[in-house]
Amino acid sequence: MANAIFEIREPDNEPVYSYAPGTPEREKLKAELERQKSMQIEIPAIIGGKEVKTDRTADVVTPHNHSHKLGETHLCGEKEVEMAIESALEARKKWSQMPWEDRVAIFKKAADLLSGSWRYKMNAATMLGQSKTAHQSEIDAIAELADFFRFNAYYLTQIYQDQPYSPDGMWNRSEYRPLEGFVFAVTPFNFTSIAGNLPTAPALCGNVALWKPATSSIYSSYFLMELLKEAGLPDGVINFLPGSGADVGDPVLESEHLSGLHFTGSTGTFQHLWKSISDNLEMYNTYPRIVGETGGKDFIFAHEEADVDALVIAALRAAYEFQGQKCSAASRMYIPESLWDEFNEKFTAEVDKIKMGEAEDFRNFMTAVIDQKAFDSITEYIDYAKEADDADVLIGGDYDDSDGYFVEPTLVQAHDPYFKTMEEEIFGPVLTVYVYDNDKFEETLELCDNTSPYALTGAIFSQDRYALEKMDEELKQAAGNFYINDKPTAAVVNQQPFGGARKSGTNDKAGSAANLMRWISIRSIKETQEPPKDWTYPFMGEK
Repeated sequence: MANAIFEIREPDNEPVYSYAPGTPEREKLKAELERQKSMQIEIPAIIGGKEVKTDRTADVVTPHNHSHKLGETHLCGEKEVEMAIESALEARKKWSQMPWEDRVAIFKKAADLLSGSWRYKMNAATMLGQSKTAHQSEIDAIAELADFFRFNAYYLTQIYQDQPYSPDGMWNRSEYRPLEGFVFAVTPFNFTSIAGNLPTAPALCGNVALWKPATSSIYSSYFLMELLKEAGLPDGVINFLPGSGADVGDPVLESEHLSGLHFTGSTGTFQHLWKSISDNLEMYNTYPRIVGETGGKDFIFAHEEADVDALVIAALRAAYEFQGQKCSAASRMYIPESLWDEFNEKFTAEVDKIKMGEAEDFRNFMTAVIDQKAFDSITEYIDYAKEADDADVLIGGDYDDSDGYFVEPTLVQAHDPYFKTMEEEIFGPVLTVYVYDNDKFEETLELCDNTSPYALTGAIFSQDRYALEKMDEELKQAAGNFYINDKPTAAVVNQQPFGGARKSGTNDKAGSAANLMRWISIRSIKETQEPPKDWTYPFMGEK
């Protein structure tokens, strides 16, 4: 063990490449897209560092051209889960004892590989596997993921340095231990960065993890496992288990060694997992830590003094970037009657300029939604709005899944503030607007706060500071990430730690030290320099 106290300086956020015409990075990314499209890969489970193939497979395709096969993945079940638990617990013996600076070094290297030689590989994999544009992929699979690796390493050192007071005669210390057992990481399709952070944040703290990636984003997740291997992550620290939620999740939750759940996904799935953990509570060796971010019905609320031009751009980007498949995407909007006509005219003109198609065509602002299940769910909402008497589809509303899962950017005007698409999470490019009377500003703020069970992100717009203060106060509990005169998306690690409350999750703020603390068990140590040798106390001297 080194006789030194090592320091890590606070990192800078990873720069975002523009991929503008004429830039060298644009040509490199296009070349890597063609290379990956020209091949098919086999994606196994990775257990104890070894490739494990099963007798069940599924095709991996590009959502914007679902006839194009990128490869196939092997699907896991109870047998593979048992192997992974055994492997993780064996790896824990050495990993949990590894000096923290050696663990940190692995993830710092992973960040440098990601922003260096792996940049175009990870970017192309995310573009093809999840139908992200070059910009959306760059800010996710490269910048945010590199930031997670670097800043988590920095936060860990800050946590370790936090030590208690020691009066004369004793030395008090805090030791930040990893949890006993293993952490179960369940990751979503929509962000490669989240898929990377959920298993690695606990691992950085000395834990071992079982990782169940979303099958609809398995392509980039597999590339990420290969990146971590090259960075030097020891075998068995993170075990990679593609498969359905029940086939992998049920046997995981039945293990007495479960010590934590790190989750991002649907509200229903999170509640099911939490209930299952509760039902099994007596058999676990420790109370599992539960950290989850689910969904949102994210809002934009405009005051009569809002800047309409800024509002138009914010709404367009927040609602339609990545086809509205961000947890933070704007899905409902409240706008005063005095601004509605101007907003509607300008917004319609801008949406008309949007091009939609394959991710490889850099002229496209939008591509396809992730899969058939998502396509069917989103279009069901659109059809409902088309047929409703108390709503109008003003923009878009068309869709086509013959070649890819394409849904047009859609704007719905709801005449009832409790209309279905104002209340329920859609997770697609559908924005619903409710136009309110100017003199019902405060009443509508109350509507905004009470309409949805979620509280993930929200944005308010006004040039009147008194109005902003009023909106901020009234909507204090309505969003864990709150934006003033900006769109409610694109949180940045170390700038806007991310997470929401209510039905949006446990608000443990990915991208901050608060999240890492959930994967640590503190041991308080008191060392007395000269222990007492008389058991009596002074008060006992007289009756």
